[in-house]
Amino acid sequence: MEIRNIAIIAHVDHGKTTMVDQLFRTAHLFRDNETSNERLMDSNDLERERGITILAKATGIQYKGLQINILDTPGHADFGGEVERIMNMVDGCLLLIDAHESTMPQTRFVLKKALEARVKPIVVINKIDRPNVDIKKVLNDVLELFIALDAPEEYLDFKVAYASALLGTSSLSPDPKDQKPGMEAILDLIISEISGPKVDVDGPLQFQPSLLDYNDFVGRIGIGLVKSGTMRVGENIVLSRLDKTNKLGKIMKMYRFVGINKIDLEEARAGDIIGVAGLTDINVGETICNPDHILPLPPITISEPTLQMTFAPNSSPFAGRDGKFVTFRQLQARLEKEIQRDVALKVSLIDGSDRFLVSGRGELHLGILIENMRREGYELEVSKPKAIIKIIDGQAHEPFEELFLDVPSESLGAVMDVLANRQAEVVNIDYGESNTRLIYNIAAAALIGLH
Repeated sequence: MEIRNIAIIAHVDHGKTTMVDQLFRTAHLFRDNETSNERLMDSNDLERERGITILAKATGIQYKGLQINILDTPGHADFGGEVERIMNMVDGCLLLIDAHESTMPQTRFVLKKALEARVKPIVVINKIDRPNVDIKKVLNDVLELFIALDAPEEYLDFKVAYASALLGTSSLSPDPKDQKPGMEAILDLIISEISGPKVDVDGPLQFQPSLLDYNDFVGRIGIGLVKSGTMRVGENIVLSRLDKTNKLGKIMKMYRFVGINKIDLEEARAGDIIGVAGLTDINVGETICNPDHILPLPPITISEPTLQMTFAPNSSPFAGRDGKFVTFRQLQARLEKEIQRDVALKVSLIDGSDRFLVSGRGELHLGILIENMRREGYELEVSKPKAIIKIIDGQAHEPFEELFLDVPSESLGAVMDVLANRQAEVVNIDYGESNTRLIYNIAAAALIGLH
């Protein structure tokens, strides 16, 4: 069976996970009399509550005799590490753009990562059913973004589809009246425009997990692309570790992802995106090889953290009243478990203390971790976040962010005063009919607590 491996990337709330729901429906993963929840891929409680995707997830559908493996990614910049590490698994991507908001900061980030990995984009203008959208302006904004990111010339002639993921319609025409039920227009573009995986079916085994999952029955599951060769359940392998050592192991279980389910596999070939169980301490970026041909793949590089906080056991007089995990060892074990799954998170023990220095990509990144731990029954005390300062060539450098704001015209002066007090630098002001879009460069430290 032919394979297409794609990612769905976009700015936060531009409709990625809802689009995946509609792709499921078009591929007839549900019976005609079966109803389904919205945003099926957002299985985490916090994802459903906040309406955002936090963890990248693998799924797949069959369409016109092809296996289309799909990776749903987070849209928030704080979870950009989830996007970075899946780009080596795919050959194409759907770049979703909100027809009303046009290109946004995370659109630039995810497209930049796709272009760096030579992943071919198909542009999908989503939410075309919204009133007062300017399709020509959106397309011009997208083209300008491609040019600004030095996209290869062949990518500048990108294919465009138009859709409403909420209504479940799509077409290749920008006229909303031409929308048709189903996502066939997008799926047909994937088949015709995205090439099959660039892999070596006859070569020695190479499999590199880019994502991690966990199951109480089989333990840790490494999810990734079989880059070369064939892998079978029960065969002996060598795990080439990040520290350059090798470890013998055995493949106990393999899975293919279909919809929101995992289907057991006995054999996987180059080009398949699968989950592998049986290696209790496998990590992102390591390589599974044949014992006779140990050929590790290059490690996956991830952008560095920008904010840090200290975590410590609760030392207040009320310690132990609300939570069931209150000791240093329990806190340490939980943080060690987290960094095994989240490679964008860094944790280190502060010398001579019972406190941990936890570094992440932003307030939301660290806030989600704290809230998950609280719900799991952990009691801890945390410091206020602070920006990470790096010394480069003897000079201190701090992280800066690009800040986009859509502001009602009557509030423009007040917002600009707040940003001026935080020493933000104006990059661009775009006056609209009712709203004004502001673009600033601002220090990450100045963004903390900004409301």
